[in-house]
Amino acid sequence: MSVVLEVDNQVYTAEDLVPLLIQYQILPKLAQEILTDQAIAEIKCSEEENSTIFEQFCQQNQLESEEQVQGWLDKQGINRQQLQNLITKKLRIDKYKQETWKDHVDAYFIQRKSQLDRVVYSLIRVEKAEVAQELYFRIKDDQNAFSALAMEYSQGTEAQTGGIIGPVEINAPHPKIAQILTTCQPGQLIPPTRVGEWIVIVRLENYISAKLDQPMRQRMLDELFNRWLNESIQQKVSFLPSPVTS
Repeated sequence: MSVVLEVDNQVYTAEDLVPLLIQYQILPKLAQEILTDQAIAEIKCSEEENSTIFEQFCQQNQLESEEQVQGWLDKQGINRQQLQNLITKKLRIDKYKQETWKDHVDAYFIQRKSQLDRVVYSLIRVEKAEVAQELYFRIKDDQNAFSALAMEYSQGTEAQTGGIIGPVEINAPHPKIAQILTTCQPGQLIPPTRVGEWIVIVRLENYISAKLDQPMRQRMLDELFNRWLNESIQQKVSFLPSPVTS
């Protein structure tokens, strides 16, 4: 059987590679690439797009002549058409996302919005309930004391920022803290609450409602594509036992 790979003077045949693909858990990624290539098979780039992407590829790889391009192809073991497919793949995937899900983005965003809203909040966490109670009353008497008390007493990394955390998406904090933040108003100070091993004092500083701007629209398209890809893996891909060889 012919050699298809050489690494540090060690040669591998196609038969050698199958166990390695399994060992290094590369088969799931390979299945993703196959399914993606099948999906975008009919997606084309314009001549201008092909030319621009090829020029960018040559610049990035410092290929200044046709001989250097051919040398790169020979080293990689691919031909010119395979190269063109490779370097235009991202653009063709983006086109596929647009064609397939552009009319679903608004509804999907509404479905996801409650998880995409962001918060800025202040946090103090301590181990002892009596310490938390004392700090709570001191902050209640002087709202401006939160930052200084957080730096002095809080036992997490938030001490370095005066207790301020965020902006973060609402589902980023501990679920109990996230639940608190979704039910209070900006500026509202929450009494000491046990969260796991800590007693926490929380104050919501700002609630930032997610908007369907262009970056968010792209994120929704990416999520819809990834959801489709994961579902396709579950439905269409089977990883069969490797045959035992003597």
